[in-house]
Amino acid sequence: MLGRSQSRDRTAVEGLADASAAILAGGQGRRLRAVTGCMPKVLAEVRGRPFLKYLLEQLAAAGVKHVVLCTGYLGEQVQDTFGDLYCGLRLDYSQELSPLGTAGALRLALPLFRSHSVLAMNGDSFCEADLVAFWARHCEWDADATLLMTQAPDTRRYGHVRVDGDGHVLGFDEKNENGHPGWINAGVYAVKRDLLELVPPNAPVSLERQMIPGWIARRLYGYQSAGRFLDIGTPEAYREAQAFFAQGAAT
Repeated sequence: MLGRSQSRDRTAVEGLADASAAILAGGQGRRLRAVTGCMPKVLAEVRGRPFLKYLLEQLAAAGVKHVVLCTGYLGEQVQDTFGDLYCGLRLDYSQELSPLGTAGALRLALPLFRSHSVLAMNGDSFCEADLVAFWARHCEWDADATLLMTQAPDTRRYGHVRVDGDGHVLGFDEKNENGHPGWINAGVYAVKRDLLELVPPNAPVSLERQMIPGWIARRLYGYQSAGRFLDIGTPEAYREAQAFFAQGAAT
């Protein structure tokens, strides 16, 4: 007989198998062009493989079956590289014709999502997190949206997320020059379709700066993960990615 935690994890796996995931893969990677050349940021190679492969394999390991790739700049390169099927994942594509921001890209892709909640992640970062447990907690909380959070030794680049003892998000401290350790947004979200429908269509909208702060009055939660975190947005961080995956990122 399965214990309570085992039963919950099994339910979460089944839930993720029925869920749509989305990867925000429209970044141009301007700051990386000196080291990667002219290509979408998600195709930047890490240890001889496009960075996007690590994200797709993390989703596949968590039991996800359907992924929508929200592309933009040179999105046809992403589709040519991965096609319609990768690692057991069915891939759909939603390509923006002009930059729509992270929320705008999810709003554009809304007709492709097949589930009540969507598991969304940034295409230029990786968090070594248990996505099954993250999804299970989102469902247990009956959250409108749940953020995956990770600890950073210096929050200057990312800003700081404040939550109470029950996981409710209380607020966000903006990026500033006074670096200190704290919890940051790891760029992974579980979001109900109802919220994505509130994003203005066909307009550039930021998920992090414009939409999520307005969701604090709703059932917005933060799930804390102890896993390592990587963001390849700068040349310095991109170089660190080689060592990060050499250690073997766990999913």
